[in-house]
Amino acid sequence: MENQSFVDSVLREIVNPGVEQLMNGRFFSELREGKLSPKRIKGFALQHYLSNHAINKGLAFCMVKNASNPPVYNQFVELFVEESSHPDLMKRFGLAMGLKEEDFNNEIMIYECVAHTAAIIRGMFLGTQAETRAGALVNETMVCRYSEEFDVALEKHYGLDSRARTFFIVHGKVDQEHTAMAADTIARNANTDRDKALVRAAAKNMVRFKLAKFDGIYDSYA
Repeated sequence: MENQSFVDSVLREIVNPGVEQLMNGRFFSELREGKLSPKRIKGFALQHYLSNHAINKGLAFCMVKNASNPPVYNQFVELFVEESSHPDLMKRFGLAMGLKEEDFNNEIMIYECVAHTAAIIRGMFLGTQAETRAGALVNETMVCRYSEEFDVALEKHYGLDSRARTFFIVHGKVDQEHTAMAADTIARNANTDRDKALVRAAAKNMVRFKLAKFDGIYDSYA
């Protein structure tokens, strides 16, 4: 399929280099070595929890918005069902790291996480189907990879059991399916030069937002 070769080029030229840049950054380099401070790990838990909640609300709105378009509606339903438990799984992880319930209630999203989350929700509301899933292709690929890193490091260096690591165990598997779904949607809907330009731009932007998110967390929870 011609469009599959286009999706492959986006992965090869934009997404995969972004993943490697993220994995070689300060946050994950220190995590792998067991040198990342608990404060920064807790900061990630808090910020990701807030972002997950906002994204789930966006998915719920998109289900209503697309109620008259069964294929799109069903896609948002599937995503919402799979994502709905993730804030609680992230909270479980944060509590295991020493956070308290009130920490999640009182935390404020940092600038970089606001920008990353807003880009995702902007794609849901305003993007074409292919453009929207380009952001998902980036995010799901990155989450799948960094969940594997978290899972190994949290057990090896921070003594967390499998229950506390459930978020990362789940995402290391389910996001492989989400990545495939996003790639398929792009291949089916990126049919014009304009569509493909929007996909490339969305992917490049999302890589930058994701990298900035982790740099922001690293700096804000020093």
